[in-house]
Parts: sequence; C-alpha cells; structure tokens
Amino acid sequence: MSSFKVGRMSEDIKRELTDILRDIKDPRVDQMLTVVRVDLSNDLSHCKVYISCFEGMEKAKRSVEGLTSAAGFIKRELFHRLHMRKCPDLKFIADDSIAHSAEINQKLREL
Repeated sequence: MSSFKVGRMSEDIKRELTDILRDIKDPRVDQMLTVVRVDLSNDLSHCKVYISCFEGMEKAKRSVEGLTSAAGFIKRELFHRLHMRKCPDLKFIADDSIAHSAEINQKLREL
C-alpha cells in the first residue's frame, strides 16, 4: 500500500476525530482536547492517536481513560463517516506537546 494513501487516511482520521471528540459526553473527557498526531500503520489496522490538553498532562491522562472506554463509539463513528472497509484499532496516548511548545514560546519571549 502506498504511503500516500496512509498519509491521506491518517489526515482524514485526524479531522474526523477532532469533530467526534466534541460529541463525547463522558465527564472524564475534557472539552479542550487537541488531536496532535495520528500514526496509522501501513496495513490500516492500528492507529495511535496522540491527545494533548491545554490544562496539563493529568487532564490529558484522564481524558485518555475516557476515550479508551468510548473507543467503540468512536470506531463506529469513524467507520460511518469515512466509509472504510475496516476501521483501525484505536490507541489513545496522552501527549504534552502543547505545554512544551508554550514553554518554549515563553522562553523565546523572555529573550
């Protein structure tokens, strides 16, 4: 399978996941979540979704717990929105890249 198709599909998944996250009503899932990156395997069967939260790493970890429990709903929504032959297994991973980039930005402003 070409890397072009995998790249295009991972961007589609990222776009749709951003929209789906707004519909989840689990209290553990924060409303200020950001999908940072989506890594899709070459055979389109596994997908790592990196999640970051503006309120810190602890909120991101709690949100990952909520997203893991809602993975069935999220997979079903992805399957219906993207019309895929097989929906990949989703693994949510907490990421602190937003906080890290804000810290770097603050240091640059101080200079």
